[in-house]
Amino acid sequence: VQATEAEVRELLEGVEGAGIAAVNGPRAVVLSGTDVAVLPIVETLRGRGVKTKQLQVSHAFHSPLMEPMLADFAAVVEGLTFSAPGLAIVSNVTGAVASAQELCEPGYWVRHVREAVRFGDGVEALVAAGVSSFVELGPDGVLSAMAREVLPEGADIACVPVMRRDRDEVREFLTGLARLTVRGVDVTWEPLTAGGRRVELPTYAFQRERYWLEVPSAVGDVTTAGLVASEHPLLGAIMRRADVDGVVFTGRWSLRSHPWLGEHRVGSSVVFPGTGFVELLVRAGDEVGCGRIEELTQETPLVVPERGALRLQVVVGSPEESGLRGVAVYSRLEEADEDVPWTRHASGLLSSSDSAAGFELAQWPPAGAEPLDVDNLYQRLADAGLVYGERFQGLQAGWIKGEDIYAEIRLPEHAVAEAEQYALHPAVLDAALQASGLNDSPEMQATAYVPFSWSGVSLFAVGASVLRVCVRHVARDRVSL
Repeated sequence: VQATEAEVRELLEGVEGAGIAAVNGPRAVVLSGTDVAVLPIVETLRGRGVKTKQLQVSHAFHSPLMEPMLADFAAVVEGLTFSAPGLAIVSNVTGAVASAQELCEPGYWVRHVREAVRFGDGVEALVAAGVSSFVELGPDGVLSAMAREVLPEGADIACVPVMRRDRDEVREFLTGLARLTVRGVDVTWEPLTAGGRRVELPTYAFQRERYWLEVPSAVGDVTTAGLVASEHPLLGAIMRRADVDGVVFTGRWSLRSHPWLGEHRVGSSVVFPGTGFVELLVRAGDEVGCGRIEELTQETPLVVPERGALRLQVVVGSPEESGLRGVAVYSRLEEADEDVPWTRHASGLLSSSDSAAGFELAQWPPAGAEPLDVDNLYQRLADAGLVYGERFQGLQAGWIKGEDIYAEIRLPEHAVAEAEQYALHPAVLDAALQASGLNDSPEMQATAYVPFSWSGVSLFAVGASVLRVCVRHVARDRVSL
């Protein structure tokens, strides 16, 4: 729960069968116990606007439910031999540096099973001792995300996980060591670099100027093939269907023709952003007089190959009695055999309903809005598995007022002209959605979230490279934008 320890302890008074399992930060507390004891407390906190998340665990650890096994556990521990540690250890029981005598007492480890984990206090103790680089040894980066919430604002302290779920282990491990090295941590590289040699780095500072040639996604004269040019960078041509009152858009994508696609990675894969499907359906709707996306659901991730290209189709059906038109997005690798079926990635409904802009953000930032920290946003997202390039790192500032989060989005200067070719560049819309997580708990920030379902989407201006955004959580996994 995103509440203070004091708030939770007050609600626990007189409650049997529940307790605090962990205090991970100033506003990050874990409750543990029976459903009957825990759920009423959770509902009370939700009623106060506190964010909560249920953890999937096998037992109610660090709660009164562990007490029946403590005697048997103590008997086992008393039969073990303990030795003084060679390194200082910060205790999760006390949140302070543990003495050798304490760690060698069997009773200490029995307390460890039953009492709360003082993770937040432990991080504070390490910072007070002068620690400036934390290394997480584990299967993911959850602890790194929680530790960042405890660190003093603006502190030059790094939290480095050396493993990430669904990522190449060797690459993540070496990346973590490299991050520690550039911070001045003494890393013994010799076991990893045996047989290699040192090379000189450039003696001048990098100027961070781009010299890559921008490859235009030209489609040639499609009229010679009986098609009509789509006038859109993601879609090459349009063909009116002969059987029904519908259209088919075609396109060809690769990282060479559309290099910006490579700036949106989930893990190690280049994945077409969910906001890109919105862009495709907006263009398709314009062609058939439908200015609103009633529904859009992503069914299968669209992975862009590192080499080669893929072919795309956006198929718009004829209008139903209600006036709605079905639409679907398909792809297939360019080198695939003709008998290989196309993959449907998304489907939806388009309508001709007129919508009015029911918002106004002239006063900026809104009066009474409190600023939110965005400095470490993209490192946190990378730790969670979402690796964004420069175009997708457009969130410049954020604020919160009540349940509303406000944000300012800006594309890099070299992408402004590119944005003018789109209804709303997918990188801009993606950055707008990133704002929804600015006030999330550390546990939620450690998990990668991507949009897969949309409803009621209308666009009132095109070609924007700068946005003012208002986003609100309307449910645990839903936001309005």
